[in-house]
Amino acid sequence: MSADTPLVRLTGVGKNYGNVIALRDVDLRVDAGRVTCVLGDNGAGKSTLIKIIAGLHRHDAGSYEVEGRQVAFDSPREALDRGIATVYQDLAVVPLMPVWRNFFLGSEKRRGFGRLDVEYMRRTTKAELARMGIDLRDVDQPVGTLSGGERQCVAIARAVHFGAKVLVLDEPTAALGVKQAGVVLRYIVQAREQGLGVVFITHNPHHAYPVGDRFLILNRGRSIGHHTKDQITRDQLISLMAGGAELEQLAHELETIAAGRTAARELTEETDTKPPPP
Repeated sequence: MSADTPLVRLTGVGKNYGNVIALRDVDLRVDAGRVTCVLGDNGAGKSTLIKIIAGLHRHDAGSYEVEGRQVAFDSPREALDRGIATVYQDLAVVPLMPVWRNFFLGSEKRRGFGRLDVEYMRRTTKAELARMGIDLRDVDQPVGTLSGGERQCVAIARAVHFGAKVLVLDEPTAALGVKQAGVVLRYIVQAREQGLGVVFITHNPHHAYPVGDRFLILNRGRSIGHHTKDQITRDQLISLMAGGAELEQLAHELETIAAGRTAARELTEETDTKPPPP
């Protein structure tokens, strides 16, 4: 693979569910050491795009390349074997299990007679979290006792440890407060600095712009913008994301309605104050 070959490239990708067009003619590029942000409102097609990248659904049109080779995954396991790890919003963690058990869930380390190598998994979990800059008090504490931001960061560190080259994050900051969202954004930058290609799915341009290198904006399954950071400002990104033309039209309609109400109120007041005829 040459240095300029992207880790993931989608070209003209489309997906239909019966008569419903979920995606049409969408391009996406993910490079090592770069964060690609995919923005869009509800129903924009972000979830469908995630499922295609993660191997959950096959695309109906266009091409999907991983490290320069066309692929058509039949399962998320195939995508994971090619280094594409997806961290969904619900995280798929077991709240009552300790952090280290969740870290190795499904990939447990064993030694003689099939016994779990608990000490190795504890030690490795603590070391990997520390390498990502995550300092937990105790990896034996239930993962459900962690904050939302900390749980997201454990999931990110787990994907990095198990060999992810591309990290797909599904709305990782959606249900978090300002402080916890900032924690997650810092770990996204940390993953980028370690050379991963990150796909950051979000509906919040204020979270996307500080960490993003490339931005794809979706609206009703279509791409309405694809820009690098030097091509777009934060305000332009917000305008595209919010539908600038639609907002201007709405503002004009609201001004017209307000003007009509004001005129009706003035007419009513004038009628009420007019003296009765003799």
